[in-house]
Amino acid sequence: DRNLIIGKGLFVTPSDSLAVLAANAHLAPGYGDGLAGIARSMPTSRAADRVAEAMGIRAYETPTGWKFFGNLLDAGLITLCGEESAGTGSNHVREKDGLWAVLLWLNILAVRGEPVRDIVTAHWRQFGRDFYTRHDYEEVDAAAAGQLIDDLRARIPALADQHIGGQHIAAADDFAYHDPVDGSDSRHQGIRIMLADGARIVYRLSGTGTAGATLRVYLERFEPDAARHGEDTQSALRALAELSRVLPDITRRLGRDAPSVIT
Repeated sequence: DRNLIIGKGLFVTPSDSLAVLAANAHLAPGYGDGLAGIARSMPTSRAADRVAEAMGIRAYETPTGWKFFGNLLDAGLITLCGEESAGTGSNHVREKDGLWAVLLWLNILAVRGEPVRDIVTAHWRQFGRDFYTRHDYEEVDAAAAGQLIDDLRARIPALADQHIGGQHIAAADDFAYHDPVDGSDSRHQGIRIMLADGARIVYRLSGTGTAGATLRVYLERFEPDAARHGEDTQSALRALAELSRVLPDITRRLGRDAPSVIT
């Protein structure tokens, strides 16, 4: 049900894939009339939002979980949706559909007659590039990780306008979502740290299984300058990654100097 798009010499992040599909969906017969809207999970990069703005359609930011997309699809508010964990979908079904995503990519490749790399780099030139990565700290002590999140949440009101490690924090919040379809509210869906330059850090705690919990840290920085779009992702996000460790004191509190997995 999931999908990964890999061109020659280029891995397309699921966030970028959703944005590219949205920008080019009109090339496929089934989407010739345009899109009603686009939705992404909150931790997913804001690349699709930039496409939606250019197209004059609504972009929805939801908590993680496909049920939130389902409501928007049922109400006809969106046509495409996706999440950073390689799930992409459309209004033809109420679940992620990897085969459909690959087929839509193939349709776009056939119509444009260009390789994946050229399509993606042209997309970046038009909309800018969102450098994006996820750092997972796996099998950490669940109690310690839970306390780390609770303490960071308690600091949210005081974080705005702070300067830490050479980075200027503009705002912070604990993401909450009001469903426009059924009126339900979902709170505590992830802590967002927004920097003055538009960069973003998101913290989410996932799972409390027998082997412990996983702290997921999502890093994103927008780069409008095409001359810098070829920079290595981890290099482009190095300062942001350092701030993401220092701000909640991950090394001391979880005993980890580096993430277990980087995607």
